[in-house]
Amino acid sequence: QVRLVESGGGSAQAGGSLRLSCAASIDGDSRYCMGWFRQAPGKEREGVASINSDGTTAYADSVKGRFTISEDNAKKTLYLQMNSLKVEDTAMYYCAAVWVRGRRQCRYREYNLWGQGTQVTVSS
Repeated sequence: QVRLVESGGGSAQAGGSLRLSCAASIDGDSRYCMGWFRQAPGKEREGVASINSDGTTAYADSVKGRFTISEDNAKKTLYLQMNSLKVEDTAMYYCAAVWVRGRRQCRYREYNLWGQGTQVTVSS
């Protein structure tokens, strides 16, 4: 069973940085799309960034140029480097994954494996 465990959330000042990590217990022979989602109070969950099984990455317009998604396959860990943080980045951040066949891009609605979330709070 796949297990995703996030860490690295916390508080930061606007303009600051945080790095989120997601430790994944995933079979190394399987292919997955992996990504980061967030949900702010009173808002719907949204996709923030993803790494597709074909190696391409995608970002929400609101975080382009500020956030960087990366992975360490040897450590089976997914990262989200968040720079130039804004107050509106405040949310619960979730690591997510979906098993796929072959190399392709995944739609955010396909993700069906979730971590427990880590809170990010940005203050002005």
